[in-house]
Amino acid sequence: MRVPEKTIRRAALMICGLGCVAFLTGADWRQFRGNDVSGVAQDASIPSSFSSDENVAWKIELPGRGLSGPIVVGDRVYVTASSGFRQDRLHVLCFDRKSGDKLFERQFLATGRTMCHPKMCVATPTPASDGKRIFAFYSSNDVACLDLDGTLLWYRGLTHDYPNASNSLGMASSPIVIDDTLIVQVENDAESFAVGLDVETGKSRWKKERPKRANWTSPTFFTDKESGKSLALLQSSAGVEAVEPKTGERAWNFGDGASTIPSSVVSGGSILIPSNGLTVLRPGTGAEPDQIWNDNRLSPGTASPLVVDGKVYVVNRAGVLQAADVTTGSLLWRLRLKGPFSSTPVAAGTKLVFFNEKGTAQIVDASGEEGEIIGEGDLGETILATPAVSGSDLFVRSDKHLWKISE
Repeated sequence: MRVPEKTIRRAALMICGLGCVAFLTGADWRQFRGNDVSGVAQDASIPSSFSSDENVAWKIELPGRGLSGPIVVGDRVYVTASSGFRQDRLHVLCFDRKSGDKLFERQFLATGRTMCHPKMCVATPTPASDGKRIFAFYSSNDVACLDLDGTLLWYRGLTHDYPNASNSLGMASSPIVIDDTLIVQVENDAESFAVGLDVETGKSRWKKERPKRANWTSPTFFTDKESGKSLALLQSSAGVEAVEPKTGERAWNFGDGASTIPSSVVSGGSILIPSNGLTVLRPGTGAEPDQIWNDNRLSPGTASPLVVDGKVYVVNRAGVLQAADVTTGSLLWRLRLKGPFSSTPVAAGTKLVFFNEKGTAQIVDASGEEGEIIGEGDLGETILATPAVSGSDLFVRSDKHLWKISE
């Protein structure tokens, strides 16, 4: 049977319309620094200025405390929190992206230690998602897996299995999902390890001993363009170890040390590591990757580096933003910002968003030869979490609220 041309055109217009709707609602932001752990939303467009009552679509009060960033899956926003005198009440909350209505809240009792530095809290790691499930990890070494509607699928109290794993200052490493494996770093001065968990069952696929030193960095991943194969990158004071996500087997190792606070970032075929300033590696066929360049002037403070359009951006401890050529390390420009910073910056197109601890955002236009502050946004609350960017929306988590910033 021949389909009339008019019907074909109508169907094509419907498909195009659905595609436009999908684009307008924005892409997912499924883990710390987004799906690809880059912190970049290339096609996003957000306001250049905002305040506690300007360009705020909604503002939701959150229970207890939390430094974990929000994640976006479809038309929902997920965030974690911890409450109670000992912060032993663990929360997973889900909100409607458009209206801010709370869709569900699940609570669990921590099975591990909840001692933290006053600046931190138990809900510091950002949750992760594979698009079907939500993985919430806490400083108490508890891992909860829920489906997108909040049904508990499995729960792991890692302190039960490894009782000496603890950090009296609190854990901050955020998990990542690679294919069907959830990778979690539990690194401290005692029983220090990384583990790969089956996303469906929560069972351990592998466990690796790690350097016995407090570490707040988050794992990331590197994907080889030719083979399409991904490796998990585990950063610690000893350096960066690349492992097979499903088995934990080592692929290569960089053993020249690295920071224990800001995390590495991957751009193209290169890995930028906060090590002796900033060190750029390119994995090859050998047991060790090739070092492309190193510059001790490009030393990040707490915030992780950001790479956008061939430039790497680093905020040092003095609050100075430095931009350098990602291929050579040549310094391009500097710009002083109002600090201090704990939140890692994100990019929405050519706009770079830097939230300081006092709750003030500085929007930097990075499209020209020099960086320029084109706007600010003051939310008036402590912000240490890294925001999420999706379409025309910026989701920000302060110590007390979840905000949706949108024109």
